[in-house]
Amino acid sequence: MATWKIDNNHSEIAFKVKHLVISTVTGKFTSFDGTIESENDDFKDAKIDFTADIDSIATGNEQRDGHLKSADFFDAGSHPKLEFHSTSFTHKSGNDYQLTGDLTLRGTTKPVTLAVEFGGIQNDFYGNTVAGFELSGKINRQDYGLAWSAVTEAGGIVVADEVKLLINVEVIKQS
Repeated sequence: MATWKIDNNHSEIAFKVKHLVISTVTGKFTSFDGTIESENDDFKDAKIDFTADIDSIATGNEQRDGHLKSADFFDAGSHPKLEFHSTSFTHKSGNDYQLTGDLTLRGTTKPVTLAVEFGGIQNDFYGNTVAGFELSGKINRQDYGLAWSAVTEAGGIVVADEVKLLINVEVIKQS
């Protein structure tokens, strides 16, 4: 069984959500950790575990980041980590896979399915074996208790319920 560890320097865990229905706000987690365990380099039997520190959320606006960390949204004080544990990793065709697992946010665990594109395996400049993946999917923030909501004077929604997940991950095979 090989273990692969996420390379934080070459990975990004991002999300996008509509603001006022007319624009999109992008955020990311800057502190995270993850591993993949797999018998084979095609990852068809992969077991994936991932965590991110809620306090590391970054949207480019300190006031918004503080609000997202508050009890209105992620409640970082009571729920400091986002967690994901895979239940299946299924090869679809070519480099396309489907990852299903349990996502825990704010103490609520729900199943989520992500589309995965396997970028392949290479050796880096230091002799490490590395693999790359791009993942995407959607969740409804309300399903996880991120229920803060507001409406503008004109009746527009301030923050949409649908959150797009955009994840680029490079992992290093451990010796």
